[in-house]
Amino acid sequence: MNAVSEKPAIAVEPAQSARAAPEPRSTPGARRHLRRWLRPLAAIVVVAGLVVTGAWWLEEGRWIESTDNAYVQGDIAVLSPRVEGQVQAIAVADNQVVRAGDTLIQLDPADYQARLDQARASAAEAEAAVETATRQIAQQRSTIAAMQAGIDQAQAEQTRAGADATRAASLAANGWTSKQANDLAIADSRKAAAAVTSAVAQKAAAEQQLAVLQAQAAQAVARAANMRAAVVLAENALAYTTIKAPFDGVAGNRSAELGQRVAPGTQVIAIAPTRERLFVIANFKETQLRHMRQGMKVRLTPDIDPDAAVDGRIDSLAPATGALFSLLPPENATGNFTKVVQRVPVKIVIDPDQAAASGWLRAGLSVTAEVDTRGADAERAGLFGAAAIRLARLVP
Repeated sequence: MNAVSEKPAIAVEPAQSARAAPEPRSTPGARRHLRRWLRPLAAIVVVAGLVVTGAWWLEEGRWIESTDNAYVQGDIAVLSPRVEGQVQAIAVADNQVVRAGDTLIQLDPADYQARLDQARASAAEAEAAVETATRQIAQQRSTIAAMQAGIDQAQAEQTRAGADATRAASLAANGWTSKQANDLAIADSRKAAAAVTSAVAQKAAAEQQLAVLQAQAAQAVARAANMRAAVVLAENALAYTTIKAPFDGVAGNRSAELGQRVAPGTQVIAIAPTRERLFVIANFKETQLRHMRQGMKVRLTPDIDPDAAVDGRIDSLAPATGALFSLLPPENATGNFTKVVQRVPVKIVIDPDQAAASGWLRAGLSVTAEVDTRGADAERAGLFGAAAIRLARLVP
Protein backbone atom coordinates (compact mmCIF):
# COMPACT_ATOMS: atom_id res chain seq x y z
CA MET A 1 0.00 0.00 0.00
CA ASN A 2 1.55 3.22 -1.12
CA ALA A 3 0.86 5.99 1.39
CA VAL A 4 1.08 9.47 0.03
CA SER A 5 2.25 11.84 2.69
CA GLU A 6 1.17 15.47 2.25
CA LYS A 7 2.91 18.27 4.08
CA PRO A 8 0.67 21.04 5.41
CA ALA A 9 1.14 24.33 3.65
CA ILE A 10 2.60 27.14 5.75
CA ALA A 11 0.27 30.17 5.86
CA VAL A 12 1.88 33.52 5.25
CA GLU A 13 0.48 36.37 7.43
CA PRO A 14 -0.44 39.65 5.78
CA ALA A 15 2.04 41.60 7.96
CA GLN A 16 4.86 39.32 6.92
CA SER A 17 3.80 39.66 3.31
CA ALA A 18 3.89 43.43 3.68
CA ARG A 19 7.34 43.30 5.21
CA ALA A 20 8.47 41.01 2.48
CA ALA A 21 7.30 43.47 -0.17
CA PRO A 22 10.10 45.76 -1.37
CA GLU A 23 9.88 49.39 -0.13
CA PRO A 24 10.20 52.15 -2.65
CA ARG A 25 13.41 54.10 -2.14
CA SER A 26 14.35 57.46 -3.45
CA THR A 27 17.31 57.47 -5.68
CA PRO A 28 20.46 59.37 -4.75
CA GLY A 29 19.83 61.69 -7.64
CA ALA A 30 16.40 62.71 -6.33
CA ARG A 31 17.80 63.48 -2.90
CA ARG A 32 20.54 65.61 -4.34
CA HIS A 33 17.98 67.48 -6.41
CA LEU A 34 15.83 68.17 -3.33
CA ARG A 35 18.82 69.41 -1.35
CA ARG A 36 19.76 71.78 -4.16
CA TRP A 37 16.32 73.44 -3.79
CA LEU A 38 16.11 73.43 0.02
CA ARG A 39 19.50 74.97 0.77
CA PRO A 40 18.93 78.18 -1.16
CA LEU A 41 15.38 78.42 0.19
CA ALA A 42 16.59 78.05 3.80
CA ALA A 43 19.30 80.62 3.19
CA ILE A 44 16.76 83.05 1.78
CA VAL A 45 14.48 82.54 4.83
CA VAL A 46 17.36 83.08 7.27
CA VAL A 47 18.58 86.17 5.45
CA ALA A 48 15.05 87.56 5.26
CA GLY A 49 14.55 86.92 8.97
CA LEU A 50 17.81 88.66 9.80
CA VAL A 51 16.94 91.58 7.57
CA VAL A 52 13.45 91.94 9.11
CA THR A 53 14.81 91.62 12.64
CA GLY A 54 17.63 94.09 11.99
CA ALA A 55 15.29 96.59 10.37
CA TRP A 56 12.89 96.28 13.31
CA TRP A 57 15.71 96.77 15.78
CA LEU A 58 16.99 99.88 14.00
CA GLU A 59 13.51 101.36 13.66
CA GLU A 60 11.89 100.37 16.97
CA GLY A 61 13.60 97.67 19.00
CA ARG A 62 16.62 99.67 20.15
CA TRP A 63 14.31 102.26 21.71
CA ILE A 64 12.36 99.75 23.80
CA GLU A 65 13.38 99.37 27.45
CA SER A 66 11.86 96.28 29.03
CA THR A 67 11.68 94.70 32.48
CA ASP A 68 9.75 91.80 33.97
CA ASN A 69 10.24 93.20 37.49
CA ALA A 70 6.86 94.91 37.36
CA TYR A 71 3.66 94.36 39.33
CA VAL A 72 0.11 95.65 39.31
CA GLN A 73 -0.66 97.69 42.40
CA GLY A 74 -3.48 99.77 43.83
CA ASP A 75 -4.30 101.90 46.85
CA ILE A 76 -5.96 99.25 49.00
CA ALA A 77 -7.76 100.57 52.08
CA VAL A 78 -7.61 98.30 55.11
CA LEU A 79 -10.53 99.32 57.32
CA SER A 80 -10.77 99.01 61.08
CA PRO A 81 -13.30 100.34 63.62
CA ARG A 82 -12.60 103.54 65.51
CA VAL A 83 -14.71 102.47 68.48
CA GLU A 84 -15.11 99.24 70.39
CA GLY A 85 -18.23 97.22 69.75
CA GLN A 86 -19.90 93.98 68.75
CA VAL A 87 -20.45 93.17 65.08
CA GLN A 88 -24.19 93.38 64.53
CA ALA A 89 -24.43 93.02 60.75
CA ILE A 90 -22.21 92.42 57.73
CA ALA A 91 -23.73 94.11 54.70
CA VAL A 92 -21.37 92.88 51.95
CA ALA A 93 -20.13 89.55 50.70
CA ASP A 94 -16.58 88.67 49.78
CA ASN A 95 -15.40 90.15 46.45
CA GLN A 96 -18.53 92.29 46.12
CA VAL A 97 -18.38 95.58 44.23
CA VAL A 98 -19.23 98.52 46.50
CA ARG A 99 -19.72 102.24 46.06
CA ALA A 100 -18.32 105.07 48.16
CA GLY A 101 -20.46 105.48 51.27
CA ASP A 102 -21.98 101.99 51.19
CA THR A 103 -22.35 100.33 54.58
CA LEU A 104 -19.93 97.43 54.99
CA ILE A 105 -20.11 96.42 58.67
CA GLN A 106 -22.48 97.60 61.41
CA LEU A 107 -21.49 97.52 65.07
CA ASP A 108 -24.08 97.50 67.85
CA PRO A 109 -24.97 101.20 68.35
CA ALA A 110 -27.10 100.90 71.53
CA ASP A 111 -24.48 102.07 74.04
CA TYR A 112 -23.33 104.92 71.84
CA GLN A 113 -26.92 106.04 71.23
CA ALA A 114 -27.46 106.19 75.01
CA ARG A 115 -24.29 108.22 75.45
CA LEU A 116 -25.47 110.60 72.75
CA ASP A 117 -28.82 111.05 74.49
CA GLN A 118 -27.02 111.72 77.77
CA ALA A 119 -24.73 114.26 76.13
CA ARG A 120 -27.67 116.04 74.52
CA ALA A 121 -29.49 116.25 77.88
CA SER A 122 -26.39 117.70 79.54
CA ALA A 123 -26.04 120.18 76.71
CA ALA A 124 -29.67 121.26 77.10
CA GLU A 125 -29.10 121.74 80.83
CA ALA A 126 -26.01 123.83 80.15
CA GLU A 127 -27.88 125.97 77.65
CA ALA A 128 -30.60 126.55 80.24
CA ALA A 129 -27.96 127.61 82.75
CA VAL A 130 -26.64 130.13 80.24
CA GLU A 131 -30.15 131.51 79.75
CA THR A 132 -30.63 131.76 83.53
CA ALA A 133 -27.34 133.58 83.97
CA THR A 134 -28.24 135.97 81.15
CA ARG A 135 -31.57 136.81 82.74
CA GLN A 136 -29.95 137.28 86.18
CA ILE A 137 -27.51 139.75 84.69
CA ALA A 138 -30.33 141.69 83.06
CA GLN A 139 -32.22 141.73 86.37
CA GLN A 140 -29.13 142.91 88.22
CA ARG A 141 -28.60 145.70 85.74
CA SER A 142 -32.18 146.84 86.39
CA THR A 143 -31.50 146.75 90.14
CA ILE A 144 -28.40 148.87 89.66
CA ALA A 145 -30.40 151.36 87.61
CA ALA A 146 -32.99 151.55 90.39
CA MET A 147 -30.24 152.09 92.94
CA GLN A 148 -28.81 154.90 90.85
CA ALA A 149 -32.24 156.53 90.92
CA GLY A 150 -32.28 156.10 94.72
CA ILE A 151 -28.89 157.80 94.91
CA ASP A 152 -30.17 160.71 92.88
CA GLN A 153 -33.19 161.01 95.18
CA ALA A 154 -31.01 160.82 98.29
CA GLN A 155 -28.69 163.46 96.92
CA ALA A 156 -31.66 165.73 96.19
CA GLU A 157 -32.91 165.20 99.73
CA GLN A 158 -29.41 165.93 101.04
CA THR A 159 -29.37 169.21 99.15
CA ARG A 160 -32.77 170.22 100.53
CA ALA A 161 -31.88 169.20 104.10
CA GLY A 162 -28.58 171.07 103.87
CA ALA A 163 -30.37 174.22 102.74
CA ASP A 164 -32.88 173.89 105.55
CA ALA A 165 -30.08 173.44 108.05
CA THR A 166 -28.35 176.55 106.78
CA ARG A 167 -31.52 178.64 107.03
CA ALA A 168 -32.33 177.27 110.48
CA ALA A 169 -28.84 178.17 111.70
CA SER A 170 -29.23 181.73 110.36
CA LEU A 171 -32.64 182.16 111.98
CA ALA A 172 -31.45 180.70 115.27
CA ALA A 173 -28.51 183.12 115.28
CA ASN A 174 -30.89 186.07 114.86
CA GLY A 175 -33.33 184.65 117.38
CA TRP A 176 -36.07 184.03 114.89
CA THR A 177 -36.36 180.33 115.63
CA SER A 178 -35.74 178.02 118.50
CA LYS A 179 -32.59 176.05 119.07
CA GLN A 180 -34.65 172.83 118.86
CA ALA A 181 -35.79 173.63 115.33
CA ASN A 182 -32.20 174.33 114.36
CA ASP A 183 -31.07 171.02 115.81
CA LEU A 184 -33.80 169.18 113.89
CA ALA A 185 -32.73 170.81 110.63
CA ILE A 186 -29.08 169.84 111.24
CA ALA A 187 -30.17 166.28 112.07
CA ASP A 188 -32.20 166.05 108.86
CA SER A 189 -29.18 167.25 106.86
CA ARG A 190 -26.94 164.63 108.41
CA LYS A 191 -29.61 161.98 107.90
CA ALA A 192 -29.85 162.91 104.20
CA ALA A 193 -26.05 162.68 103.81
CA ALA A 194 -26.07 159.24 105.43
CA ALA A 195 -28.85 158.13 103.05
CA VAL A 196 -26.69 159.17 100.08
CA THR A 197 -23.74 157.22 101.45
CA SER A 198 -25.94 154.15 101.98
CA ALA A 199 -27.39 154.35 98.48
CA VAL A 200 -23.92 154.63 96.94
CA ALA A 201 -22.71 151.63 98.97
CA GLN A 202 -25.72 149.56 97.92
CA LYS A 203 -25.07 150.42 94.29
CA ALA A 204 -21.42 149.39 94.64
CA ALA A 205 -22.51 146.07 96.15
CA ALA A 206 -24.97 145.57 93.32
CA GLU A 207 -22.26 146.26 90.76
CA GLN A 208 -20.01 143.70 92.43
CA GLN A 209 -22.86 141.22 92.35
CA LEU A 210 -23.22 141.97 88.62
CA ALA A 211 -19.56 141.07 88.13
CA VAL A 212 -20.16 137.77 89.96
CA LEU A 213 -23.17 137.04 87.79
CA GLN A 214 -21.18 137.83 84.64
CA ALA A 215 -18.43 135.43 85.73
CA GLN A 216 -21.07 132.76 86.39
CA ALA A 217 -22.54 133.45 82.95
CA ALA A 218 -19.12 133.01 81.34
CA GLN A 219 -18.72 129.75 83.24
CA ALA A 220 -22.15 128.62 82.03
CA VAL A 221 -21.25 129.52 78.45
CA ALA A 222 -18.01 127.52 78.69
CA ARG A 223 -19.86 124.57 80.15
CA ALA A 224 -22.43 124.78 77.35
CA ALA A 225 -19.62 124.78 74.77
CA ASN A 226 -18.12 121.76 76.51
CA MET A 227 -21.46 119.98 76.43
CA ARG A 228 -21.92 120.79 72.72
CA ALA A 229 -18.48 119.32 72.05
CA ALA A 230 -19.49 116.24 74.04
CA VAL A 231 -22.57 115.92 71.83
CA VAL A 232 -20.39 116.10 68.70
CA LEU A 233 -18.07 113.43 70.10
CA ALA A 234 -21.03 111.22 70.95
CA GLU A 235 -22.48 111.72 67.47
CA ASN A 236 -19.11 110.82 65.95
CA ALA A 237 -18.81 107.71 68.11
CA LEU A 238 -22.30 106.66 67.05
CA ALA A 239 -21.41 107.26 63.39
CA TYR A 240 -18.23 105.21 63.80
CA THR A 241 -20.32 102.14 64.58
CA THR A 242 -21.10 102.06 60.85
CA ILE A 243 -18.05 101.17 58.76
CA LYS A 244 -18.51 102.51 55.22
CA ALA A 245 -16.62 102.18 51.96
CA PRO A 246 -14.24 105.13 51.49
CA PHE A 247 -14.32 104.86 47.68
CA ASP A 248 -15.65 102.74 44.84
CA GLY A 249 -14.00 99.35 44.86
CA VAL A 250 -14.25 95.66 45.67
CA ALA A 251 -14.63 94.29 49.20
CA GLY A 252 -12.21 91.58 50.19
CA ASN A 253 -10.13 90.07 52.98
CA ARG A 254 -13.05 90.20 55.40
CA SER A 255 -12.10 88.95 58.85
CA ALA A 256 -15.07 90.16 60.92
CA GLU A 257 -17.74 87.68 61.99
CA LEU A 258 -21.23 88.21 63.38
CA GLY A 259 -21.19 88.61 67.14
CA GLN A 260 -17.46 89.23 67.26
CA ARG A 261 -16.31 91.99 69.59
CA VAL A 262 -13.77 94.17 67.89
CA ALA A 263 -11.47 96.83 69.29
CA PRO A 264 -10.24 100.02 67.63
CA GLY A 265 -7.51 99.24 65.12
CA THR A 266 -8.65 95.66 64.46
CA GLN A 267 -8.59 94.90 60.73
CA VAL A 268 -12.09 93.82 59.72
CA ILE A 269 -12.27 94.29 55.93
CA ALA A 270 -10.33 95.74 53.01
CA ILE A 271 -11.43 97.64 49.91
CA ALA A 272 -9.43 97.17 46.73
CA PRO A 273 -9.74 99.79 43.99
CA THR A 274 -11.56 99.13 40.74
CA ARG A 275 -9.57 98.16 37.66
CA GLU A 276 -9.63 101.74 36.36
CA ARG A 277 -7.70 102.92 39.44
CA LEU A 278 -4.97 100.28 39.34
CA PHE A 279 -1.44 101.10 38.26
CA VAL A 280 1.87 99.33 37.69
CA ILE A 281 5.17 99.77 39.51
CA ALA A 282 8.02 98.69 37.22
CA ASN A 283 11.52 98.49 38.71
CA PHE A 284 13.90 99.43 35.89
CA LYS A 285 17.66 99.23 36.12
CA GLU A 286 19.47 102.52 36.47
CA THR A 287 21.10 101.89 33.09
CA GLN A 288 17.65 101.93 31.44
CA LEU A 289 16.48 105.29 32.74
CA ARG A 290 18.55 107.61 30.59
CA HIS A 291 15.86 108.35 28.01
CA MET A 292 12.75 107.71 30.11
CA ARG A 293 10.44 110.67 30.55
CA GLN A 294 6.99 111.29 31.97
CA GLY A 295 4.21 110.56 29.45
CA MET A 296 6.06 107.93 27.41
CA LYS A 297 3.97 105.01 26.20
CA VAL A 298 4.30 101.60 27.84
CA ARG A 299 3.14 98.16 26.70
CA LEU A 300 2.12 95.98 29.66
CA THR A 301 1.99 92.22 29.05
CA PRO A 302 0.63 90.14 31.95
CA ASP A 303 2.14 86.80 32.86
CA ILE A 304 -1.37 85.43 33.38
CA ASP A 305 -2.24 85.95 29.68
CA PRO A 306 0.51 87.10 27.28
CA ASP A 307 -2.12 87.81 24.62
CA ALA A 308 -3.98 90.34 26.81
CA ALA A 309 -1.51 93.23 26.76
CA VAL A 310 -2.70 96.73 27.67
CA ASP A 311 -1.23 100.17 27.09
CA GLY A 312 -0.15 102.69 29.66
CA ARG A 313 1.95 105.79 30.19
CA ILE A 314 4.75 106.72 32.58
CA ASP A 315 3.25 108.76 35.40
CA SER A 316 6.36 109.44 37.46
CA LEU A 317 9.75 108.13 38.52
CA ALA A 318 10.59 107.50 42.16
CA PRO A 319 12.83 110.12 43.82
CA ALA A 320 15.28 107.43 44.97
CA THR A 321 16.20 103.83 44.32
CA GLY A 322 14.24 101.03 45.87
CA ALA A 323 17.21 100.09 48.05
CA LEU A 324 17.16 103.43 49.85
CA PHE A 325 13.47 103.00 50.68
CA SER A 326 14.07 99.55 52.17
CA LEU A 327 14.02 98.82 55.90
CA LEU A 328 17.82 98.52 56.00
CA PRO A 329 19.30 100.77 53.29
CA PRO A 330 22.77 99.79 52.09
CA GLU A 331 25.85 101.46 53.55
CA ASN A 332 28.62 101.14 50.96
CA ALA A 333 31.18 103.05 53.00
CA THR A 334 31.74 100.10 55.35
CA GLY A 335 33.11 96.63 54.66
CA ASN A 336 33.92 95.19 51.27
CA PHE A 337 32.28 97.03 48.37
CA THR A 338 30.40 95.14 45.66
CA LYS A 339 28.77 97.22 42.98
CA VAL A 340 25.18 96.22 42.27
CA VAL A 341 23.02 97.70 39.54
CA GLN A 342 20.28 99.64 41.31
CA ARG A 343 16.63 99.69 40.33
CA VAL A 344 14.31 102.69 40.37
CA PRO A 345 10.53 102.24 40.74
CA VAL A 346 8.57 103.77 37.85
CA LYS A 347 4.83 104.35 38.25
CA ILE A 348 2.83 103.51 35.13
CA VAL A 349 -0.84 104.40 34.77
CA ILE A 350 -3.02 102.13 32.66
CA ASP A 351 -5.36 103.39 29.98
CA PRO A 352 -8.77 103.56 31.76
CA ASP A 353 -10.78 102.14 28.86
CA GLN A 354 -8.42 99.20 28.39
CA ALA A 355 -8.25 98.64 32.15
CA ALA A 356 -12.05 98.47 32.38
CA ALA A 357 -12.15 95.89 29.59
CA SER A 358 -9.33 93.75 31.01
CA GLY A 359 -10.86 91.05 33.13
CA TRP A 360 -7.47 89.74 34.23
CA LEU A 361 -6.39 92.98 35.92
CA ARG A 362 -5.81 92.38 39.62
CA ALA A 363 -3.55 94.02 42.17
CA GLY A 364 -0.39 92.02 42.77
CA LEU A 365 -0.13 90.32 39.36
CA SER A 366 3.17 90.25 37.49
CA VAL A 367 3.57 91.99 34.14
CA THR A 368 6.30 92.78 31.65
CA ALA A 369 6.67 96.50 30.99
CA GLU A 370 8.09 97.77 27.70
CA VAL A 371 8.70 101.52 27.53
CA ASP A 372 8.98 103.19 24.12
CA THR A 373 11.61 105.86 24.73
CA ARG A 374 11.18 107.50 21.31
CA GLY A 375 8.71 109.95 22.81
CA ALA A 376 5.18 110.39 24.09
CA ASP A 377 3.72 110.37 20.56
CA ALA A 378 5.58 107.33 19.26
CA GLU A 379 3.52 104.53 17.71
CA ARG A 380 4.63 100.91 17.81
CA ALA A 381 4.23 99.12 14.48
CA GLY A 382 5.37 95.63 15.49
CA LEU A 383 8.06 93.43 13.96
CA PHE A 384 6.98 93.42 10.33
CA GLY A 385 5.46 96.89 10.37
CA ALA A 386 8.60 98.52 11.78
CA ALA A 387 10.74 96.51 9.35
CA ALA A 388 8.60 97.64 6.43
CA ILE A 389 8.92 101.29 7.52
CA ARG A 390 12.68 100.98 7.84
CA LEU A 391 13.10 99.24 4.50
CA ALA A 392 10.83 101.82 2.83
CA ARG A 393 13.21 104.54 4.03
CA LEU A 394 16.21 102.69 2.64
CA VAL A 395 14.72 101.79 -0.73
CA PRO A 396 14.35 104.86 -2.98
